[in-house]
Amino acid sequence: MSSFLPVVLFAVAGVLAGGAWSMHKQGAARAAVGLVAVLAALAAGGGLLWLIPGEV
Repeated sequence: MSSFLPVVLFAVAGVLAGGAWSMHKQGAARAAVGLVAVLAALAAGGGLLWLIPGEV
């Protein structure tokens, strides 16, 4: 399970990043594109942080 969640987070980040790019190309509002892009960055960051070894 510990290696499954980062893969899911990276997949979600990819879908969100693609959605943000698609919204940008279609001329969507900057706020909406920015929100989706921030969510993509958060998902990717969460995936990266999950992979860092160590105990908290």
